[in-house]
Amino acid sequence: MNFEHTEDRRMLADTLNRFITEQAGIEARHAAAASAQGYSAANWSALAEIGAIGALFPEADGGFGGEGFDVAVVFEALGRGLVIEPFLGALVVGRAIAAGGSDAQKAQLAALMDGSLVTALAHDEADAHYELAHVKTQATHNEKGWLLSGRKGVVVHGEQAGLLLVSARTSGASDDEVGISLFLVPGNAAGIQKKGYARIDGGRAADLVFDQVQLGEEALLGAEGQGFALLEQATGWALLALCAESLGAMEVAKQHTLEYLQTRKQFGVPIGSFQALQHRMADLLLEVEQARSAVINAAAAMGDDRVTRERALSAAKHSIGRIGTLVAEESIQMHGGIGMTWELPLAHYAKRLVMIDHQFGDEDHHLARYIELGQA
Repeated sequence: MNFEHTEDRRMLADTLNRFITEQAGIEARHAAAASAQGYSAANWSALAEIGAIGALFPEADGGFGGEGFDVAVVFEALGRGLVIEPFLGALVVGRAIAAGGSDAQKAQLAALMDGSLVTALAHDEADAHYELAHVKTQATHNEKGWLLSGRKGVVVHGEQAGLLLVSARTSGASDDEVGISLFLVPGNAAGIQKKGYARIDGGRAADLVFDQVQLGEEALLGAEGQGFALLEQATGWALLALCAESLGAMEVAKQHTLEYLQTRKQFGVPIGSFQALQHRMADLLLEVEQARSAVINAAAAMGDDRVTRERALSAAKHSIGRIGTLVAEESIQMHGGIGMTWELPLAHYAKRLVMIDHQFGDEDHHLARYIELGQA
């Protein structure tokens, strides 16, 4: 396996890192996260213009990348800058449309890639415990198309999304893989109630209620009742993206901690000269490299068969969840009390690292899933 990025990917990473450093620093992020929108529309447009969204999709869909390593490069840069713009929704919804959409549905990809269309995945429900097949939201067919009813929780950027990808059950029991259908729903459709709130790690999310939302026939994405495979494939890209984002955040937390150990003095010497802290830091450096290996393995597996791909993704998410939490805890502890202050960027990196573990399944869930896939 070639561990070196291509020249195009290195240029993209350099461009993104430079833009984020210059235009989306921590104070600007705080202001955007606290706004009613939950992100910076100006930065979102600028990032789209320099190709950050287009890099997530292959040329056949209007992008210029689309491989696992392209996604990893983009999200690692986003993790380094704690970027809160709606990239994850663009990736998941865009990938689902590209894989299962009609020509008319795929026509929306252009607006998605230029940043004019914000998208969000509305899938999580109460008592799901990260199980992808757990869907109670109902969609029934009528003379006008589809009638959608149900509740979805923690929809990131759900308030602002112009297009929602909604999972609903058209047949079967609440935990059956067969019977799940996917629908593309306008964010302003009649009957959608939104309760927005700030996320602990920055930005906004919303709980959505679909109260007899009438959709046309064209809202169905893919085949009726066969949406699980498409949903699994699309959320697989989200797993890779989150792992890469976490890796980027870990690298920054690691660097900040190293710098602190080299500059903070106690008893007249830098605290980094204390052997106990040296051992802890060495362990941390090794763990971060293990996390990078897991991301590389997952990115390389995106073109493999389902079981190989999903096992690599679950292995990476399990590792990232464990190591990300370790990096957050150790970095803050080695900083002492200052590590928990709002003014220090490290505190915000730590929150994001911990919360990534809970998106699309925590480390325990993915360990069990890895074992289950191996047995299958």
